[in-house]
Amino acid sequence: MELGDSTTSVIPDSFMGYRDDITMQMSMVLDQIRAPLIVPVLRLGVYICLTMSVMLFVERVYMGIVISLVKLFGRKPDKRFKYEPMKDDIELGNSVYPMVLVQIPMFNEREVYQLSIGAACGLSWPSDRIVIQVLDDSTDPTIKDLVEMECSRWASKGVNIKYEIRDNRKGYKAGALKEGMKKSYVKSCDYVAIFDADFQPEPDFLWRTVPYLLHNPKLALVQARWKFVNSDECLMTRMQEMSLDYHFTVEQEVGSSTYAFFGFNGTAGIWRISALNEAGGWKDRTTVEDMDLAVRASLKGWKFLYLGSLKVKNELPSTFKAYRYQQHRWSCGPANLFRKMAFEIMTNKNVTLWKKVHVIYSFFVVRKLVAHIVTFIFYCVILPATVLVPEVSVPKWGAVYIPSVITLLNAVGTPRSLHLMVFWILFENVMSLHRTKATFIGLLEGGRVNEWIVTEKLGDVKAKSATKTPKKVLRFRFGDRIHVLELGVGMYLLFVGCYDAFFGKNHYYLYLFAQAIAFFIAGFGQIGTIVPNH
Repeated sequence: MELGDSTTSVIPDSFMGYRDDITMQMSMVLDQIRAPLIVPVLRLGVYICLTMSVMLFVERVYMGIVISLVKLFGRKPDKRFKYEPMKDDIELGNSVYPMVLVQIPMFNEREVYQLSIGAACGLSWPSDRIVIQVLDDSTDPTIKDLVEMECSRWASKGVNIKYEIRDNRKGYKAGALKEGMKKSYVKSCDYVAIFDADFQPEPDFLWRTVPYLLHNPKLALVQARWKFVNSDECLMTRMQEMSLDYHFTVEQEVGSSTYAFFGFNGTAGIWRISALNEAGGWKDRTTVEDMDLAVRASLKGWKFLYLGSLKVKNELPSTFKAYRYQQHRWSCGPANLFRKMAFEIMTNKNVTLWKKVHVIYSFFVVRKLVAHIVTFIFYCVILPATVLVPEVSVPKWGAVYIPSVITLLNAVGTPRSLHLMVFWILFENVMSLHRTKATFIGLLEGGRVNEWIVTEKLGDVKAKSATKTPKKVLRFRFGDRIHVLELGVGMYLLFVGCYDAFFGKNHYYLYLFAQAIAFFIAGFGQIGTIVPNH
């Protein structure tokens, strides 16, 4: 057979007349593979995404029902756990009070170290029954000196404060906490309260938490709620407040009320040290050492309590760069922890089957995996793709009704921001790009699986910078403000939106244009507080 005959037999005759026109040939190839490949794959993607949407919908409705019943029947913490205020004992004196360790892990916290140390030293508790431990992993010598001087200042006032440093940052925060627990003076402590460097507990924090631990021997953790001091700083912080308020008012409350389990938030909580040690202490195998400890303690049969009425002030990341790093850690870590602990959870014999189902399915699969993946893959990839492939359609209940209900249920945590719901949806879809990427990195243990970048805190840096005369030349770093992934997704959505407006029948173009604009705004770094480099 001649070579020409072979070519003719492989390539259809209809192609031969257009082989000089590459564009036309590509179009013909797409037409050839459209029916046997593109349509079935896209249809499968729609089915998978609809299934995940239903899973998320059922989970949200379930939690909505539970939280409504909790509020209706008044299942307050003091009705589920014994609580008696601490009382003085004339004979025993201060020895009646448990010994409490307060840990403050730090890393180059120039803007907030004074606030956190001051708040911890201001905790109301007998002075001989509390130890403040500042764990400083700072690499900036100037900041280390400032933190040490602040500790010395409080020590001169009679506060039992310890300044601890390491010669390396092994294990990052988990490593610092683990080293702190090895100190000889910790052996006499019963409980350990942990506050990140931007957290400022109220003076009565210990009075409101310790009694629960003291009177309930199977209670391992009391978790307080976060109160955001800078939620009104910019639109991005308002969006974060909406997401986190749902986490606290619904997810944490439901977990505490039903299974006495939820993920420790890593700060603003107080642990029973014996429970912490029994669970294996701090481990640095993932970037969510707090969740890791909580799951292990739960598998040992320990219970957790969430106190929604107890709030601890803290700062939300207000720069887009800081928020992206934080969300990578918060999404990658749980996925990686699930990979490491799924089998251990399933084979555990200390907890009930229903609690295993709750931890594996509800806590991990739906909230930590499905929620991120379906948000991006479905609403930013699959749904727009159906515009280009009209043979595949998405039912209205999957494209409109289910996401609308999920959105409304998410918004109940922050009633004051209901008017920002549209912006919140667009912003969450943008962030789902990074969360989905981080989730797959965690599941597959990719290159950035253990990346730990401390969330930047601005404190009052804006006020300080406003009083300074800015220099004329600004150092602009391309990577800090231009984000290629967001721009790429934005271009895709814009193209599909234009196609839908001119040729499509789905009428998704209004959503597609709005979502494309959101991705472009993020792609050009026009989100959050912008602090120029002078």
